[in-house]
Amino acid sequence: METTKIALFKGKQIRKVLYGNEWWFSVVDVVTVLTDSMNPRDYWFKMKIRVKDEDGMELSTLCRQLKLESSDGKKYTTDCSNTEGIFRIIQSIPSPKAEPFKRWLAKVGYERIQEIEDPELATKRTRLLYKLKGYPDEWIEKRMRGIAIREELTNEWQNRGAQEKKDYEILTSEISQAAFGLTPTEYKKYKGLKRENLRDHMDDFELIFTMLSERATTEIHRTEDSQGIQKLKKDAREGGDIAGNARKQLEKRLGKSIVSKTNYLKKPAEPRKLPKR
Repeated sequence: METTKIALFKGKQIRKVLYGNEWWFSVVDVVTVLTDSMNPRDYWFKMKIRVKDEDGMELSTLCRQLKLESSDGKKYTTDCSNTEGIFRIIQSIPSPKAEPFKRWLAKVGYERIQEIEDPELATKRTRLLYKLKGYPDEWIEKRMRGIAIREELTNEWQNRGAQEKKDYEILTSEISQAAFGLTPTEYKKYKGLKRENLRDHMDDFELIFTMLSERATTEIHRTEDSQGIQKLKKDAREGGDIAGNARKQLEKRLGKSIVSKTNYLKKPAEPRKLPKR
């Protein structure tokens, strides 16, 4: 399974994806950072031709086509390379920014090795990042618990027949639709998000009902020893329904929707109006 994240180098975004237990970086993003090219895709295309003509080296052999989220919020396959491959690609980019970037890249790779040896380090770094962004400790605790519950669920999916990334997206969508009445894509659009992580912009109740839906789904899988994508989908809907019914009861009591346009750390927006019953 792939886990995508956004890394930063001097304020510039570098998309990366966890594949085969190591980070793979977007080559186009690296080209953007090191060249300031107005058309980094074209630069990368011409660069591959130049290097092949000069050195006989096929830079494409250093890459894998992996899916990364684009500025429109959708995921597309793009050239990605691991740390070793990116170092080789950088050698073909004449840029004074290359050396600082190499040091940054080596640090990211080293931190990943540390995290493999001591997974608790990854948790500590994640907590620190949220703290630096201004999230309160109470929210961070819920978010970290949600991450653990999500990982527990995806491990069950992997062991019970979910094979491709699309399977995980389908199952996640089933849970979200049942719990909130929106797919993750619809939810992000409702909140006005693009590349941002949806859960990083959920408030306490949204996180709590997300955790309930995913933890319930995990327990259903285990209780019924579910196997195969169709059974997993059925369980996902049922797990989502458990959280969805609890959400609706709370909304009825409070007289307002839990699903909000509010993006966490930003000015609150009006909650979504409940449909007439």
